[in-house]
Amino acid sequence: MSTEFEKTPGWLDWYAGPSRPRFTLPEGAVDAHCHVFGPGAQFPYAPERKYTPCDASKDQLFALRDHLGFARNVVVQATCHGADNSAMVDALRASGGRARGVATVRRDVSDAELRELHEAGVRGVRFNFVKRLVDAAPQQDLLDIAAKIEPLGWHVVVYFEADDLADLREFFLSVPVPLVVDHMGRPDVTKDPDGPEFAAFLDLMRARDDIWCKVTCPERLSVSGPAALAGEQRAYRDVVPFARRVVEEFPDRVLWGTDWPHPNLTDHMPDDGLLVDFVPYIAPTAELQRKLLVDNPTRLYWPETTTSEEG
Repeated sequence: MSTEFEKTPGWLDWYAGPSRPRFTLPEGAVDAHCHVFGPGAQFPYAPERKYTPCDASKDQLFALRDHLGFARNVVVQATCHGADNSAMVDALRASGGRARGVATVRRDVSDAELRELHEAGVRGVRFNFVKRLVDAAPQQDLLDIAAKIEPLGWHVVVYFEADDLADLREFFLSVPVPLVVDHMGRPDVTKDPDGPEFAAFLDLMRARDDIWCKVTCPERLSVSGPAALAGEQRAYRDVVPFARRVVEEFPDRVLWGTDWPHPNLTDHMPDDGLLVDFVPYIAPTAELQRKLLVDNPTRLYWPETTTSEEG
């Protein structure tokens, strides 16, 4: 941990010594949602941040990638770094083409800056609407950013909470590039997966055929657990019906990732190996697993390889 930055009290460090998953990932699997934090001494955290995490370097991320059996990563810019994408871009450039990125940019970002990010491996930008993490940006500013990235073939990742979807739906549908929704829009998993609350999210997914969903972060969404610790092979059972519903209805538009190093957790820190073992419960067939972990993220983040492979 950098001596320059003191971690937010109560936040847990990432899990050291994760187990090796029992579930064997398909060849070419992508961890499509993870982060790098600092290290703060090299890549300082943003002055406007609402939290200070523990350091989590690219080398530690890539070691976890190899340990779990992933071939590639998608590194998502963390709010604690604001619009300074240096740590994320450094990870992409060190990956040898095995990582792509999602950046945070401001409205005044130049075309030259966007091209530089593209060359480093960035393929999307993230719009965060979670009020406890960021201050809301004007929607017109976000639309202006979306218009700037459209020529690059990028997409927009949106992070929001279920209670805010009704207010955000029309804005989301107006964004002129593909959308990727983080963490299923954070549903309340104490409610019925067939009930009206989750139906509103499924209706958003049905509204456009270029809206994707990350069926990720059961450790954030679960209320009754059990936690992915101590060898637990059926973790976060209350989340499974929601994620499986999305995977089965939208098999060609779902993504999965670890969310390492799991920022903003105070209750428990999951064993990432056991998180991988969660996958077969939400994608129960080999075909669904391959789409979720290989085909879909490759098509979205490495389209040039899918084009060449398909001839």
